[in-house]
This record gives sequence, C-alpha cells and structure tokens, in this order.
Amino acid sequence: MNAILRNIVPLAALALSLLALALAWISPWWLILLLFTLPIVALGLYDYFQKRWTITRNYPVAARLRWLFYDLRPFLRAYIVEGDLEGKPYSYEARNLVHARARGETDTHPFGTERDVAGEEYQWVNHSIAPTADPDTDPRVTVGNEQCAKPYSASVLNISAMSFGALSANAVEALNWGAKRGGFYHDTGEGGFSPYHRKHGGDIVWELGSGYFGARDDDGNFEPNLFAEQASRDQVKMTEIKLSQGAKPGHGGLLPAAKVTQEIAETRKVPAHQDCLSPRGHKAFNTPAEMMEFAAKMRDLSGGKPVGLKLCIGQPHEAFALVKAMRKTGIFPDFIVVDGAEGGTGAAPLELSDHVGMPLIDGLILMRNALVGAGVKDKVRLAASGKVYSGYGLAHNLAIGADWCNAARAFMFSIGCIQAQRCHLGTCPTGVTTQDPRRQRGLVPEVQGERAARFHRKTVEALSEITASAGLTHPSELEPHHIVHRIGVTQARTIDKVYPFLPEGILTDDPGSTDYADWWAAADPDSFKPRTDLGRARTSLHHNSHLREA
Repeated sequence: MNAILRNIVPLAALALSLLALALAWISPWWLILLLFTLPIVALGLYDYFQKRWTITRNYPVAARLRWLFYDLRPFLRAYIVEGDLEGKPYSYEARNLVHARARGETDTHPFGTERDVAGEEYQWVNHSIAPTADPDTDPRVTVGNEQCAKPYSASVLNISAMSFGALSANAVEALNWGAKRGGFYHDTGEGGFSPYHRKHGGDIVWELGSGYFGARDDDGNFEPNLFAEQASRDQVKMTEIKLSQGAKPGHGGLLPAAKVTQEIAETRKVPAHQDCLSPRGHKAFNTPAEMMEFAAKMRDLSGGKPVGLKLCIGQPHEAFALVKAMRKTGIFPDFIVVDGAEGGTGAAPLELSDHVGMPLIDGLILMRNALVGAGVKDKVRLAASGKVYSGYGLAHNLAIGADWCNAARAFMFSIGCIQAQRCHLGTCPTGVTTQDPRRQRGLVPEVQGERAARFHRKTVEALSEITASAGLTHPSELEPHHIVHRIGVTQARTIDKVYPFLPEGILTDDPGSTDYADWWAAADPDSFKPRTDLGRARTSLHHNSHLREA
C-alpha cells in the first residue's frame, strides 16, 4: 500500500494515459489528454529508476514540487512574506529608498517611523535647537598630502570597487555615466581599467589587486610601464592598492576560463579562455615598510596622483604595523579605504562571508585610532565602504572617523539590481552581473546612468539635511558624540562612550594607557607577523568587547 501511495502520481498518469489511448479511437480530444499525461509517465519512470536523488526515487514526480518551491522561496519571501525591515542583506525599505531616489520619486515616509525605538539596534543623531540655515549641499574632501603633486577633490559618496567581469559591460558604462554627471568617482575594482570605464569620462580610481590586472607581465608580476601608461590618463584621479575585501578577506579569487572572454583578457592582460587567478597576497612587497615604498612608486608612476590602500581590517597588530611603517619610512599613503566584512557584491565562500574580517564599525574605529593615536591622521584620509545606502549611513560613518564613504550594492540597486542574488551564476535578470548579451540588453547605460547620478545627488542632499539639523555646515564636523546607540531598553549612550576613541599621538607618547597597548607592542614595521606574544593582546581585545557592552 505504501509503495502505491508513493507512486500514486505516475500510476494515475499511467492509468489516464492508457485510458486516453483506448478512447483516442473514439474522440481526438483524448489525444490532448494523452499529450499531458505521457510526459508525466515518462518523468515518473525516470525518477523511479534513477539512482542520483533519493527523494524522487521514492516519490517520483511528486517530490519535484519540493524543488519548485525551493526555487520560488527567495521570491515568495521577498515579495510576499518579509516585512519591510526584515530582508537580508538589504531590507525592502533600504532597496525601496534607493530605487525611489534613483527614479526621482518621493522618498518621504508617512505616519512616523516603523523602527522599534526601544530596541537595542536603534540609533539616532543628536540634533541642535539652532540648525544651520545653509549647509554645504555638495560636500567634498581634498585627498592628497604634501607628498602628492595632484590632490583630488572627492565627493563624500562614491562608487566602491566592482570589476568589469564581475559586472557587465553595460553596468560599468551606466555607473561611469552616473559618475560623470554626478561629479563623483568610480572605483574600477581589481579587474582592470576597461574600455567601459573610459567611455563616458567619469572620474576613476584605479584599483590594483594581487593579480596586478592591467599592469602585469606574463608571469603575473607588476609591470611599471604598463601601470604608468594607464595611471597617467587624465581620467584616472587616484590609484589604490587592494590588500583585501570585506566579503572574502585573504581569499584571492578565480575567474573561470569560460568567463575570460577576449575582451576581459585584453583588459586584464591575461590569456583568453584560461582560468584567471587573483593570488591571496601580493608579490610586489612582503613587509609593511615595503608596502609603503611600493605605494610611493605607484604615486610617482602616476604623475604624483594620490595613492591609497584598501583593506578589510583583520588582526589589529597589522593595522598598527602599517602606521609604524609610515613613521619609519616617512612615506604616507594619501588615503586608506576600510572595507567592512558585511560588504560584498559577488560570490564568496559562506564561511568567509559570515565569519572572517571585522565589520565596518569595528574596523573603521580601529583604523581611525591607529592613525590618530600614531599622530598621522593629518596626512592620511580615511574612507568607509560597507553597506552604505542612506544619508544616515553616511553621517554615522563620518562621525566615527571616515572622511568619505564608498557604496557598491546601493549603486547596483540604482541601476536596476533587484537583489535576485544570482551574481555568481551569470543569470542576473537585470543584466547587472552577467556577461550574457541577451540579459545585458535590458540595461540601457544612458537611462540607468542618470538614475545612479540621481541617487547620489538625493542621498548627499539627505546627508546635508542631517548635517544642518545637527547645527553644522559640513559633514566633516560630525563627531562621535552626535551619534547615539541604544544599548538596552533603558540605556542609550553616545558612540564615544560605547567604543574607545584615542586622542592624538597617544600611541607614541603613552601606549600603555590605552587598551591597544599589547597590539601596538606586537606591531612590526618590517614584518606582518607579531613581534611579541599576542596572548595578553587577545585579552585586551576581549576587555574592549566588555567596554562596549557596559
């Protein structure tokens, strides 16, 4: 009886097929029924005898309904089940805000906040009784210290690193179109400076990763002449050394041979139709001090343009080793971009995406403390990248130490991304993260580029509104005490009472008085390895976590 129940669908279909076959002699309409039932019978027989899947072997045809609902599950949750604030990694409210601003629709919200203002995740900005009447509506930041010959005026919001190859040609074009019209920069990602980055003339930050794509020899080593040829272009405003990224720090990457088209190969200076590897680490330097020398070399080869570092913060002593190397060599990068572990536009191993690397707030504050505590913050600008999509997100990051912010996924939303999460499959339905020409067809660069520019403008306007409400003129005036975090139903504290913020120069003058003393002692400008036992330092970091919970 159990066997009959398990196979009731194909058995019923078989019975109907036989009946239809018998009755087909009487009426041709039975042939139509036969056309429907015979494929089900064939599928049921295949499922019954195949050995690959246990569930369809036991429940032919019927078990395939499970697969159907698995395929539909993300869409049913996103469009029917989820609340406005529940979606991950971006909620419906966040996606809708970006889409509304990109399309030029109203971004106002009726009937008050839907957030739980007594919940532990709630944050707010302390406003002023005397708001500013005329805040800066296009706030910018000058990037470039005295070692830089060609400083750059950057917007407070820019497009974060996304490579051609990970993004489609049309998506890269659209983003650069938006950057040109909106007056902000477009980071190339480590995939090279492609023709699609160049087409519309938007400001470019050329990122160089461990593969040195676009500036490498046949053995994968950095090639100075190729770099100088590209970096000296007027469109390239700054260059950047990528050490790691939030989604998969320390992992490297592999672009499969099937995706390495002739066009991508020419951009990256690699063989076409062969696997394209991004190594875990760099060949051009082995120590923090050597990294500073390499950065200086890049700055010189580019004609004196600003050069920076991009990394997801990991072991704290390494961040301190960077600033020690700056002080030892006298070479100061013009900026550092801190990537949060919550970032990520492509595919990454789940364990790395979920559990490796510091979240943006922790990493940004640690890097800020390293620069300020070592007395070099006046020479090195600091940027934040990781899940930024709103004026409040910008204000929060600027208040805790950033000079500007970069966004990746928010700009993807602005040009049509719907968070289908098929970036790694080549089947993106909106043409943003696919190399399939048929899917790319739906993304018109000129149309979506205007939306990217509009999203940028309206988000920066929202930041200016927050700045004015706090009684300030420029968002650089925001401080930690302007941001309040709730840490319990009955308690809320300004963020400088939740996290440690070091005073200028204390790591060089009196490191023992800080919670970072052991990490500072372990930092070596001539090695990424710690120079002392980190047992006590680990205890110190654990102590910091208790400070935040207090």
